Amino acid sequence: MATPRLSIRAGNPDFLDLDWAKPVSEWSAGRLVDMPTGIHRHPVVFVAYEEGIYAIKELPVRLARHELDVLRRLENRTNRSARPAGIAVRPWVDPREEGSAAVITRYVEFAFPYRELVIAGGFGPRRDQMLDAFAGLLVELHLAGYFWGDCSLSNVLYRYDAGAIEAVMVDAETARLYDELSNGQRTEDLELMQENVAGEMADIAAKDGVDLERADLELGIDISARYEALWRELSEELIIEPDEHFMIRGRIRRLNELGFVVEDVELEPSGTGNRVRLDIRVGGRTYHSQRLRERTGVDASENQARELLSDLTYHEAKAGAEFATNTAVAAIEWRVSVFQPAVEKIREIRPGADPVQGYCDLLHHRLQLASSEGRDLSNDEALSSWIESGFPGYPLEA
Repeated sequence: MATPRLSIRAGNPDFLDLDWAKPVSEWSAGRLVDMPTGIHRHPVVFVAYEEGIYAIKELPVRLARHELDVLRRLENRTNRSARPAGIAVRPWVDPREEGSAAVITRYVEFAFPYRELVIAGGFGPRRDQMLDAFAGLLVELHLAGYFWGDCSLSNVLYRYDAGAIEAVMVDAETARLYDELSNGQRTEDLELMQENVAGEMADIAAKDGVDLERADLELGIDISARYEALWRELSEELIIEPDEHFMIRGRIRRLNELGFVVEDVELEPSGTGNRVRLDIRVGGRTYHSQRLRERTGVDASENQARELLSDLTYHEAKAGAEFATNTAVAAIEWRVSVFQPAVEKIREIRPGADPVQGYCDLLHHRLQLASSEGRDLSNDEALSSWIESGFPGYPLEA
């Protein structure tokens, strides 16, 4: 069997047992698995190992190396992108040919493509959540200096994030990475996105037999409006008067509430007197997920982490003085005695579903029960009711 040149990152399989002598489109069963995915311009298959599920996309050598390089550099700037595992190069194939190389990335767990949210040529009740997720992703990538060049719904996977939706970029072959994007580059990326999204919505309408007048052709414009509103909030400069220093903490708190990490705070003299100009540089939308990981060792997406931190605070309050002076002990107690037992039960009753999202759904159900009954409920009580009720999640207006 022909063996390619493989460059694989530590912690991943060696992929040597795959049939690299053939194009991926001709691979037979074995490790192949069907996974939800968008539309790809290049052949893509999914393979399962003990370490996880991986996407393997065939490309010409130059494009494959470019995409791998962008993904590796980008992962230090955001966690809203596919995680690269390595590259395979077939030296016996012309490097300009499609199958001359393959990029290997980790599959985004519990994700689904945008078409799962489409109803009758447009988006259904989760339209606002999807648009906010897409706009937020584009803002975060632009903050990281990422010029997409081919931004579209098909190049993104989505997953539920507590009462919201999270978007993850999975295709970087056309992207370029800079230290910082200019306003012109951001505008160009938004215009390309609008064209691509309008085309995708027209294709969906045609496939579903829906009149073009009923297609959601304004979707890209709506995404751009949400993008611009969020960008203005993140990039706004404030003039601080001598007696308004409280506004600095308020500004930082607001950015943290949006989930963004504040990396730098710059204060520069402005005009006469003691007025200063406040300029804040933000990083990725990982504020709550970082706090949760630091306190408990639990990995979760941003809105899930916000809910889990609230649950941790709730249990700290219930524990009272015993853990009041030792938050590290309280966090361990919550993870071992509260979070992990519930997550294991959710894995048992809902195999294949995201157990952390399931726990967040359970928390929402527990809050509703407690509010209606006027008393605290244990996780066990709430879990029984949640199962009997058919695993309800968050309402769409969450």
